[in-house]
Amino acid sequence: MLELTLVLAALAFVGLAVLFAPLLTAPGMIMLAIGAMLLGLTLGVPTGFWYHVVLYRIVSRKVAVPRRWWLSPSGLHVHLDDAEERRIRPWYRLGGLGFVLSVVGGLAAIVGLLLAR
Repeated sequence: MLELTLVLAALAFVGLAVLFAPLLTAPGMIMLAIGAMLLGLTLGVPTGFWYHVVLYRIVSRKVAVPRRWWLSPSGLHVHLDDAEERRIRPWYRLGGLGFVLSVVGGLAAIVGLLLAR
């Protein structure tokens, strides 16, 4: 059932993209992309920061945390039990979603700027 839902959602997205593509100009694409990037930063920075704080608080009670742990914090997930994993999961996912939105928005803005040239 999930696969069918994903396929229908993808088809709907492609159909809407084809329908609205002629209406999207380079300046419009730039504005949408910058909006996505700002939304991603607004969502990702605070939730990502809080994820790191909570993860550090939990893991530092159990083991010595490496100096540069924040560069690859998911490596510390092995030290979490199920309850602790559930505690950080929303922050981990929201921070990741914000990161993806900001990167995709930034890349789309670059493409829009290049198309506007």
